[in-house]
Amino acid sequence: MKTEIISTGAGDARITWHPAKKPRLVLAVSHGAGGGIEARDLQALARVLPGHGVSVALVEQPWRVAGKRLAPAPKTLDVGWRGLWPALVRPGLPVISGGRSAGARVACRTAVELGAAAVLALSFPLHPPGRPEKSRADELLGSGVPTLVVQGGNDPFGKPEEFPAGSFELVEVPCGDHGFAVPKRAEITQDEAVTVITDAVVKWVGSLG
Repeated sequence: MKTEIISTGAGDARITWHPAKKPRLVLAVSHGAGGGIEARDLQALARVLPGHGVSVALVEQPWRVAGKRLAPAPKTLDVGWRGLWPALVRPGLPVISGGRSAGARVACRTAVELGAAAVLALSFPLHPPGRPEKSRADELLGSGVPTLVVQGGNDPFGKPEEFPAGSFELVEVPCGDHGFAVPKRAEITQDEAVTVITDAVVKWVGSLG
């Protein structure tokens, strides 16, 4: 594991690398607006994917590195992501652009511009809770590259059945909320829920050319 600070137009960002021994891809994933790279799904991917030939770069956006509690406007998040990209492509491998929640929106908005090989959208916030009319589906549908959405079955930001038809793939984490937490009496355990995520991503990255 290696950590590096990258200067961007939005401030200093941090990348924590979890390298594969013989990598063929890089998965760069950032956090959402309410948490950091300690999120259960991001940590699980960092543990599992290197064993499948994918180096994982956990990205902390500049606002988080600076210790701020509130994420800035989407345009500022995009500036930070663009500034990180040269460090992500430095290994010379195709890069999957990814993130959870707000980070997933950033990945979708910038994928074509940055030349991402694909997009991994974890807990894509299809709409604000209780406001389905405020849809962000256009960001997801406009990613322009192969896209996998992993969504909790009880995510208040958009349940799987609320998503529009599109060229993206969607995997449901049964009973999961926006952070993929499942109730104690759910049909699956918390560990099983996390395994649904990692298995889906491993299968998907294996299908990418």
